Amino acid sequence: MLARSTGVDLTTGRELDGRLAGASVVIDVSNLQTTSTKKSIAFFGKATSSLLAAEERAGIAHHVALSVVGCDRVGFGYYLGKRRQEELVLSGRVPATVLRATQFHEFAAQLLARGGPIALVPQMLSQPIAAREVADMLAGISREKPAGLVPDLAGPRVYSVPELLRGYLRATGKRRLMVPVRLPGQAARAVRAGANLAPERAVGRRTWEDFLAERVPQTARSSAAARPRRSVR
Repeated sequence: MLARSTGVDLTTGRELDGRLAGASVVIDVSNLQTTSTKKSIAFFGKATSSLLAAEERAGIAHHVALSVVGCDRVGFGYYLGKRRQEELVLSGRVPATVLRATQFHEFAAQLLARGGPIALVPQMLSQPIAAREVADMLAGISREKPAGLVPDLAGPRVYSVPELLRGYLRATGKRRLMVPVRLPGQAARAVRAGANLAPERAVGRRTWEDFLAERVPQTARSSAAARPRRSVR
């Protein structure tokens, strides 16, 4: 595994040559949590460039990259970084495949973890998919011939983000004041129009409800069910 915890730095190329020796396929799921266009483009640009250069030296036969659905249509900072990553991968000398996926089921908890007692909730839709299904698809792709940009991978249902967060709070018995936020700008309008969705590629099987039932302890769900409800809007 190539990770900072093992001494590898994708942005500088540190330790890449030694770690890629003898490998034939690389699956790139590197990521950065940011809303900054500058930071996103800088990270994905540097990390992807150094990784591809090291792969070329090592004779890697197949580079598989995980991207995000809508990065070609949404102008948010993170999405623009992923767009840059795709451009480098698809125009590079290492034969490659790029898979775009929708947000993971963990997306709702990540949004709640970013704030304090008040959660700012973007008014947008999401089509969450199980991370394990994305991992299985990437593994399958890695065993095939490089195919460029392949069809999107999306979850089985579309939800509003407030709906996801309310469901998570109910299931965990937690309380949080949620304040809906209507994001401004062209990128936000694109997301509200569903540019981050792929309803025609709703091939994932595990639903959001399946995720909650599996990941939230039964004791938490029982406690939440017994606790008096208070409307959260």
